[in-house]
Amino acid sequence: MKRHLLHRSLVSLSIALLCASSASAADQVKVGLLSTLSGPGAGLGTDIRDGFQLAVKHMNGKIGNLPAEVVVVDDQQNPEVAKQTAERLLKRDKVDFMTGTVFSNVMLAVGPAAFQNKTFFISPNAGPSQYAGAQCNPYFFNVSQQNDALHEAAGQTMQDKGFKRVALIAPNYPAGKDSIAGFKRFYKGEVGMETYTSLSQLDYGAEISKMRAAQVDGVYIFLPGGLGVNFIKQFVGAGLSKDVTLYAPGFSADEDVIRAVGDSMLGTFNTSQWAHDLDNAANKKFVADFQKEFGRNPSLYASQGYDAARLMDAAVRDVKGKLDDKAALRKAIEAAKFESVRGSFKFNSNHFPVQDYYLRVVSKDAQGKLTNRTVGTVFKNHQDAYVKDCKMPS
Repeated sequence: MKRHLLHRSLVSLSIALLCASSASAADQVKVGLLSTLSGPGAGLGTDIRDGFQLAVKHMNGKIGNLPAEVVVVDDQQNPEVAKQTAERLLKRDKVDFMTGTVFSNVMLAVGPAAFQNKTFFISPNAGPSQYAGAQCNPYFFNVSQQNDALHEAAGQTMQDKGFKRVALIAPNYPAGKDSIAGFKRFYKGEVGMETYTSLSQLDYGAEISKMRAAQVDGVYIFLPGGLGVNFIKQFVGAGLSKDVTLYAPGFSADEDVIRAVGDSMLGTFNTSQWAHDLDNAANKKFVADFQKEFGRNPSLYASQGYDAARLMDAAVRDVKGKLDDKAALRKAIEAAKFESVRGSFKFNSNHFPVQDYYLRVVSKDAQGKLTNRTVGTVFKNHQDAYVKDCKMPS
């Protein structure tokens, strides 16, 4: 009798485990791609979206061997709109992953809802210092860079090149503050002017006049998208480019800005963790197929969107589609077993990359087309300044 009861119990347990195992395997992957698709930052979100969707196309419409559904929504570069939209993606659409966010003020607004819902947010761009440090979260991963990093590389470069007195301009929002902090962490010369502008500002006449009066020998800007387009046109138009050297992060001198500004971009130095001329197989395929698919050179934003999708693909495949096993999925994302367009890729303990940073310059290629060319490496295996403050919850 006892053996009969034991046998029945073991059979029941086996059936229960089998049911639990099969129930945890998803039949599709649903991604909420919340990005800036209108307003001055629309070009940035568009490139992230296009890069992400190109990766999904390369994976035959699947993520981790499961059919992929990507729900694309415009956050309108508005934190409150983004917050409401994120709630809808999480509660109504029940997405498995969130991604797409460009701006850090938007990321800080939508992050808490995703984390509370235990939904992994794979940021293809926004990397606020809060989430790299004291507010790091097991459900947040940044596949691009921490906000300060490109600016740290620029600060180091301008320090090495002997600039004595510089002007600094950035928008008055979290990433803008991070950018200047990062630059000054490595640049030790004199700051003759430090200005924070509106995220919607398009006329920089007053700032350019102050810059001229400050008698600087270099200027560093972090003005993404249309902001950078307007500033550079006005900077060159005012004649300052003859006497003052312009530096920028890759964001403010990327392919979208080059297309809009034209020859005035020639000679602009910028820093980036990616470049279209990086010599690895994944990058060559990405660049060639992006140009073929969309008729333009990919930007830094597009490369980050592409890598975000490839990261998700590797993680979902690693857990065999069992998306409800959050602990296993987290470990799979942390392992980052995918071929990045940057070459090698690894996460630090705060879920931000440890990676190389390059110096690029806008020049003409063999066909006479304006584009960025890599001229050197600024940092090797660089980690952000905030990882020491991250006590990652289990």
